[in-house]
Amino acid sequence: MSGYLLDKLVSSGVVAVIRRVDPGKVNYLANSLVKGGVSGLEITLDSKESIRKISELKDLYGERVIIGAGTVLNKHQAKESINAGADFIFAPTLDRSTIEYTKEKGKIMIPGVFTPTEMYEGYIWGADIVKVFPASVLGPQFIKDVKGPLNDIPVMPTGGINLDNIKDFLKAGAIAAGVGGSLVKNSLIERNEWVELEELAKSFVTKANKERWL
Repeated sequence: MSGYLLDKLVSSGVVAVIRRVDPGKVNYLANSLVKGGVSGLEITLDSKESIRKISELKDLYGERVIIGAGTVLNKHQAKESINAGADFIFAPTLDRSTIEYTKEKGKIMIPGVFTPTEMYEGYIWGADIVKVFPASVLGPQFIKDVKGPLNDIPVMPTGGINLDNIKDFLKAGAIAAGVGGSLVKNSLIERNEWVELEELAKSFVTKANKERWL
């Protein structure tokens, strides 16, 4: 099952990072992102009512969209998130016990890495994809260079991804990109501009897939 979910997660090329959004607006936001073609939604655990929203979105979308937890720092948080229905665990750091627990539960694990050594360790410990974070510091050239010797390890850059640079990261060899503030725009959310958010999501998905399938 996790293979199907993994393929679905990266199918749009974009995983939306939903961080500290008003819980009353999360469902509207999710609807806009999904209608825009985004295939993966991450609710960060430093958001209000994050566990409840993960459960709610999972019940709402089932397997039509892959729902996960982000900013997961340890095994306890992974357990809480998975019990709520999370399909994947997104972490900013590399923790072996979190990786192994998540894989024992048959869920997708994406730990945060910053060096080739961390990429390799995370992958041999069981990670499905490694999250290069913060991608804005390392840049697309890092991914291109490291994919030479570590080509079998799927990479998802996150942090500082926008419409102007997403194509560069995907061209460098990333399997998809985690996108936060440039997609999940606070200004649009505050004004309840859901159609505009849907159009923005479409722009990201279109650009991501245009690059990936050239």
